[in-house]
Parts: sequence; structure tokens; C-alpha cells
Amino acid sequence: MIRIATLSAAALLATAIGSAAFAGQCPADKMGVDVTKPSTMAAKDVTDNVLSMIDLSKEKVGIDRKFRLRQLVVQPGGVVPWHSHGDRPAIIYIISGEITEFASNCAVPIVHKAGDVAPETKATSHWWQNMGTVPAVLLSADLLMDEKDHTM
Repeated sequence: MIRIATLSAAALLATAIGSAAFAGQCPADKMGVDVTKPSTMAAKDVTDNVLSMIDLSKEKVGIDRKFRLRQLVVQPGGVVPWHSHGDRPAIIYIISGEITEFASNCAVPIVHKAGDVAPETKATSHWWQNMGTVPAVLLSADLLMDEKDHTM
């Protein structure tokens, strides 16, 4: 009887999370082009603090970009609005909390937890929302072309 209950619970769990993203990635069967449409939600309850920036055009690599490191704190219910990484690749590291990504190339929300890393490439257009009960703290390293660009 316990074995049947365990198997039933395992089957129920597999069904419930079958379409969820694992380890902060979109499930392969949910990937596509423009499967999530742009959101018009504005930024809400998010702070964006530039921790450091290097002008790469003045470095030996000679790239006309700024290498920027930021800390974003997204409060519960907070939103990082829709934006593209068409010309601004980035890598996001989730320090604490959990945040949900709604990406143009994924038909289901992607949940990122502390310790996850999310690469953001030219194929990435998305928005994020903290659906949890504690602040989500993220580190963002990106290659910024225009210092006046305040896109998240």
C-alpha cells in the first residue's frame, strides 16, 4: 500500500512539474520563437545599482563597450520590465531569493533560484517578476554600448 501511494505521489509530482523549467532553463519542448509576447508592465519595486564599470575601449581588448557589473534587488511583486539583449549580452547570477523569467523564446515561465546563472544573448527578450515573499538579489554583468542606456 505504501509503495502504491509513493508511486502515485511520484506520478502526480512528475505531472505537476512536467512543464516547469528545471535549474533555471527552459524545457527543450517549450522553446520557440516569439512564444511569449512582449509585456507592457513598467519597472516596479526594483533597484538597479551599478557596482563597477570598465571602459573596454581603453583596455587592450579595444572593444567599444562598457563592461558593467550591477546588483538588482527585486522586491516581492516587483518587475523588471520587458527588454531585449539584441546588442547587450549579459550574465545574471541569482544571489538570493527566487525570480521568474518570461522569455520570448520559452512558452512557460522560467523560475531562477539562488545559485542559478542565466545567460542573456542576442536571442533573449524577456521580463522578470519576483513572485516570492522575499527580495530577489541578482548580479548582472553586461556589455553596455551606451552609458545613457538605462535598460535593465
